[in-house]
Amino acid sequence: MIGFGARRGSRWLANRMSPAHLIAIMADLPDDIEWRVSADPVPYDVALAEMEARNQAVQAGTARELVWLLEHPPLYTAGTSADAAELIDPRFPVHATGRGGRYTYHGPGQRIGYLVLDLAKRGKDVRCFVHSLEGWVIDALAHIGIAAFRADGRIGIWTHDPSRGEAKIGAIGVRVKRWVTMHGFSVNLSPDLTHFGGIVPCGIADYGVTSAQVLGRDASFATFDAALALSCDAFLTALTCPSKIEA
Repeated sequence: MIGFGARRGSRWLANRMSPAHLIAIMADLPDDIEWRVSADPVPYDVALAEMEARNQAVQAGTARELVWLLEHPPLYTAGTSADAAELIDPRFPVHATGRGGRYTYHGPGQRIGYLVLDLAKRGKDVRCFVHSLEGWVIDALAHIGIAAFRADGRIGIWTHDPSRGEAKIGAIGVRVKRWVTMHGFSVNLSPDLTHFGGIVPCGIADYGVTSAQVLGRDASFATFDAALALSCDAFLTALTCPSKIEA
């Protein structure tokens, strides 16, 4: 387990990140969870097939759990609650998916995190999993100097943008099969925000989207991946020993 959070915060990440630092952080991650980072964009259907296979293997006890950090080529995904009226301009391929939620954009400059975790040994609490996943992303964003938050009645991860007001910087969408998770989160580091114009993101039309780049923060994958690693043990602890979540 890692424990760097109190000693190495966002200033360290912003000013001292290097490949050697990143390797040191990754070496402290739990051995029973594979931490995979894909350097090249992964087609959505390839990622989905890999998640499905790993989900079944984790259920069977023949593979480790997985945290997979990747990037997709430009595309839209439709969750189980997607409304066709919210697909405004299908300028990119549209993929139906079994995750919860509505329409979401994925593309270059956006960090995707797919999680295949066994909730059967982590309390069997899907609500706690989603809440803890939101907290993990919020904590990681804090490491790069972005104050993010949950918003009542609005799914996703939000922050304050000087020109947009409250704006969405991250999305959450999960699926659980026999207590093993799939899908996860996306965070806007430096995507082309005009690409979100083809959909109503997550069905929320009254608020815009933003990114780490727009906010003037370090938008590199390496730095944000390190921020996720620094916050990972707190996320896993929250799953195993959840605090009370208010209704």
